[in-house]
Amino acid sequence: MIAFLRRLFARGEPVLSEVSVRDAPAIARLHGASFHRGWSDGEIERMLIERDMLGHRAMSGPSLAGFILSDRVLEEAEILSVAVAPSWRGRGLARRLLDLHLRRLAGLGTRAVFLEVEDGNMPALRLYRRAGFHEVGRREGYYRDPMGKAVAALVLRRDL
Repeated sequence: MIAFLRRLFARGEPVLSEVSVRDAPAIARLHGASFHRGWSDGEIERMLIERDMLGHRAMSGPSLAGFILSDRVLEEAEILSVAVAPSWRGRGLARRLLDLHLRRLAGLGTRAVFLEVEDGNMPALRLYRRAGFHEVGRREGYYRDPMGKAVAALVLRRDL
């Protein structure tokens, strides 16, 4: 019986692929569950329609386990958001998504990638620093924490 239950609830590794406009509702739900101020379905859909937007997703069966979105302009890109579902955090999924995403950006001719991350978000900072990003700027009071306190954003860059 226990073996049957293990097989029933076993999860394989999520499958990584490019996002599509159809993913907008699931991305909006995961974004809203991951950040203080989430993006709506419509905001995500409008982003995904843009020609210079690039996104990847991780699917665990029919469920979205994670995503990453970037906006590209000429030879630069900005990572707009990375999120992983709580049940998949701490398993290296964000790193897999980021690695795939950076390889695809490089293949499209991107030379530099930027992002902003909340100062003090240690899991995100570890991820980005291990991936070769370094701090190039700071924006004081850029974010608000759940209590309304102003928090700085760190501007990170990685050359490809």
